[in-house]
Amino acid sequence: MTLSLYDTMTRAKRAFVPKDAGRVTMYVCGPTVYNYAHIGNFRPVVVFDLLFRVLRDVYGADAVLYAANVTDVDDKINRKAAEEGVGIDVITNRYLDAYNADARALGALPPTFQPRVTETMDAIVKMIGDLVGQGAAYAAEGHVLFDTQAFPDYGKLSGRPMDEMIAGARVDVAPYKRHPADFVLWKPSKPGEPEWASPWGAGRPGWHIECTAMIEAALGLPIDIHGGGIDLVFPHHENELAQGVCSGHGHEYAGWWLHNGFLNMAEEKMSKSLGNVALAHDLLETWPGEVLRWALLSGHYRQPLEWNDTLLEQAKSALDRLYRVLDDAGRFLAGTPAPDGEQSPAGAAEHAQVARALHDDLNTPAAFAALFALADKVRAAIMARDAVGVAGGRGLLLDAGRLMGFLGADPQGWFQSGADDGLKARVEGLIGERQAARAAKNWPEADRIRDELAALNVEVMDGPAGATWRIKEQA
Repeated sequence: MTLSLYDTMTRAKRAFVPKDAGRVTMYVCGPTVYNYAHIGNFRPVVVFDLLFRVLRDVYGADAVLYAANVTDVDDKINRKAAEEGVGIDVITNRYLDAYNADARALGALPPTFQPRVTETMDAIVKMIGDLVGQGAAYAAEGHVLFDTQAFPDYGKLSGRPMDEMIAGARVDVAPYKRHPADFVLWKPSKPGEPEWASPWGAGRPGWHIECTAMIEAALGLPIDIHGGGIDLVFPHHENELAQGVCSGHGHEYAGWWLHNGFLNMAEEKMSKSLGNVALAHDLLETWPGEVLRWALLSGHYRQPLEWNDTLLEQAKSALDRLYRVLDDAGRFLAGTPAPDGEQSPAGAAEHAQVARALHDDLNTPAAFAALFALADKVRAAIMARDAVGVAGGRGLLLDAGRLMGFLGADPQGWFQSGADDGLKARVEGLIGERQAARAAKNWPEADRIRDELAALNVEVMDGPAGATWRIKEQA
């Protein structure tokens, strides 16, 4: 089964072949930590976490090295720190902790490395020096700038002509620039801002050089895969590529460039500057993390995705369907002799379809369809009273779900998640009373309690292991 990925550089889907199958490297641009991240910021987190999982499945967990950086030097961070009268580390640590907690809630595995700009400053200064030494950068009036004319392929990644790139980059007009498209590698800090020592004077790095240096420090150059949002193709990734090649790393920087589409709200890109954001931190107070993850993966990652309540409701309904099958399978198997869990050919074929879809440039809509087909096989085995088929199919469904980052909750807990502590206590108490009435063969009382539970939108399932309950599926 061949893993194929769409490469932005070649504008084509290509069979993925790493430089070294024993050391597969991937880098994804991470957050700037000055506030809670909105759900649009988490689309690349979830997309590239899925790719990380697929790569680990193909090459082995120890063979895949994934770095996702943290930008902790930025004007927004400086402003936030000044407003609160604290050091920038107070701001960045607070919001990095929140970001990582949200990512975990969305089922993202921790990356192998999470480099921070402040911890990579020596490597950044060295790379700038290498660029100056290679004649690809120059110092001017306390700044160091990259000379875009030193890289003949500048613009190849984005496919933009130079005049369009100059306009699109919103470059500063400065008399010390040799060319309008030249961009900053190092600049003086403003009074009161954090600064670091360098051969060109105290100051701080530009945004683009940070990622290039962090990639080299964490993974080495070139890397197999570079990922990020489509908005980063230019200028950020274009500039990364130019720096990486010109700093003495030959002609290759990344073997594959992958970019996810925008997450839109009201047909506009979700953005703090536009004010049309939904914070993941807030959404997680209402929705399970798996629902948000499913919603983010419901469309193909390269396409834009409209974020709204309908999308979330559809995601919850889809996961309810899968968890209901797992719940029913578990209750069915509790009342049967222990089966050996042998995989049926039909179930194994549907399981293979999940992997096949993911190997086709992370085709998540097709993978979801295959998950449902596999769940239908489990449902059919339950109806046929086929314990071996149920056990094997359930195992395959759980395995496919884990590959995609789903079905990690206890099924009963999933369906009880809509109940607050007060309702849970009341339901458990009523179930205890009903069991006592049934033991006393007081059937009218048992039926009355069951009706009271039904009025609470609670479904009770009796089985060999006792009674369990779940919030009823909404019509």
